[in-house]
Amino acid sequence: MMERDSGGSRFGGGDRGDRGDRGDRGERGERGERGGDRGRRRGGGGRRKRVCRFCADKGLRIDYKDPYSLRYFITDRGRIVPRRISGTCAKHQRRVSQALKRARNVALMPFTVSGR
Repeated sequence: MMERDSGGSRFGGGDRGDRGDRGDRGERGERGERGGDRGRRRGGGGRRKRVCRFCADKGLRIDYKDPYSLRYFITDRGRIVPRRISGTCAKHQRRVSQALKRARNVALMPFTVSGR
């Protein structure tokens, strides 16, 4: 029968003698320079919440026959831009997505970008 190490670790060692003395934290104190706010995010410098352009301006219409207004909602590779990037609300994102698909089916917009 093999004798187990009294350290309790499966990877050997147990007294952490090879890692140096961690008891002395220096001048920073117990929590270090940051303090105790490790899990929280602080405000300031973040991006502002985008407003749905269709909710803000009621005159704007989502129309599959206008590919120039729909170009904002597709990437350079031809993929539909998600809500968190474009800033549209869920209701209008569904309508934009449907208009893009209709415009693709009637060949007003490309399914993919050709190249390379």
